[in-house]
Amino acid sequence: MAAVIRRANEYEVQIIYTQINRDQRNRPHFTQHSFHLNARQYFNPASLVKLPVSALALEKLNRLQQPGLNRNSPLSIGTAFRCQTPVPYTASPDSNQLNTVGNYIKRMLLISDNQAYNRLYEFLGQRPLNERLWSMGYSDIRIVRRFAPCDTTANRYTNPFTFYNAQAQPIYQQPAAVNTRSLNFPLGHVTKGRSYQAGGRIINQPYDFTTANYLPLQRITDILKAVIFPNDVPQSQQFNLAASDYSFLRTYLYQTPHGSKVTYYAPRRFFDAYKKYLYYGRSPARSAQPGLHIYNVVGMSHGYLSDVAYFADSTKQAEFLLSAVLYVNKDGIINDGAYEYESVGLPFLALLGQKIYEYESQRPRQVEPDLSLFFENK
Repeated sequence: MAAVIRRANEYEVQIIYTQINRDQRNRPHFTQHSFHLNARQYFNPASLVKLPVSALALEKLNRLQQPGLNRNSPLSIGTAFRCQTPVPYTASPDSNQLNTVGNYIKRMLLISDNQAYNRLYEFLGQRPLNERLWSMGYSDIRIVRRFAPCDTTANRYTNPFTFYNAQAQPIYQQPAAVNTRSLNFPLGHVTKGRSYQAGGRIINQPYDFTTANYLPLQRITDILKAVIFPNDVPQSQQFNLAASDYSFLRTYLYQTPHGSKVTYYAPRRFFDAYKKYLYYGRSPARSAQPGLHIYNVVGMSHGYLSDVAYFADSTKQAEFLLSAVLYVNKDGIINDGAYEYESVGLPFLALLGQKIYEYESQRPRQVEPDLSLFFENK
């Protein structure tokens, strides 16, 4: 861990550690500490974008106010432009197998499923997705890409949707859409690496991230805080969600694939630490620690490794927020698959989370927090 910190500039390390102290009414008060935090130091957010997309998809369902339409409504998806793929309507006795907004969120938050993200990106539409985040004060966020080889123009076009009731009758139809207004990018021209791989060959020039997704570490930390503590953030940053929506998001932010009881995540490849980089380091040998719930979203792409998490421990009565990102690409080649995730990145994040957890478990508090919200019915 110390070796990475000593070379923090090389590894592009950014860390946010937030202490939480409760008052006599159990209201949380946050004290943020940061290390090398810099919104203008671009990093690829990868799957971190799945949290705001999940929350906004639930918010959109609430806003539509269509009778019978909810996160469990089956759907089908058509095509209307290049780089779009269809999803047919299907019925299944296993509710987790249905294509629904709720199941797409489960798939994103449990195993970071990219196709599920693409579907909710399409449901939201490029412009409305970003404009809603801007209205919440996140003017520098840009979520503008599917996780697919689509060009900038194709990502502006989104598919038509149809939602159905239990009798397989259509209850809501959303037409195909296009964002006709170009988006600017806050950091201007952004390139990384000395070269990149494409089409099986090395291109000897830096990789261009200018029009890639952009989500600074502070912003995704604030969004996680808004999901975990919806009544304790500024009103402008609160999502328009019901209590059941927040509970749903929290459940799948902390659950492990096996703990979720979703049948198709039973195979051994979906181990407990599958996406719990801070503390467990994604080790298949690590089992979830009893009493410790980690509510988090992660990213792993192009040599960038990130985790944004809220820790709550019922045995130690401890809680804190921890976010971190680092870049592990020693050869400087983007997209060659030769990244030091296992040898450098994941061990660093695991040890960082363990050290902060150890400190927080022993830190004296004037008021012991009541964390029952995070452990009831779990």
